[in-house]
Amino acid sequence: MADGVDPQDLSDELLMQELSHLHATRFETLQHGGADALRNHTDRTAALEAEYLRRNPERDVDPNRTREGSRQR
Repeated sequence: MADGVDPQDLSDELLMQELSHLHATRFETLQHGGADALRNHTDRTAALEAEYLRRNPERDVDPNRTREGSRQR
């Protein structure tokens, strides 16, 4: 991993903090970051989200946030 601690090495608390920070800074990076900054942001977010999903395969999924739920609305 080029930047940051490997997501597998983060505690659950630190993983959530990293994800929260990345989601909070995404729009600013999109608007004002260079191509490398945006690519790094995207890659880091994907790695952290993949780790979150690996740790939480049975997470609560809101039925309204699925294709089927959207169609029913």
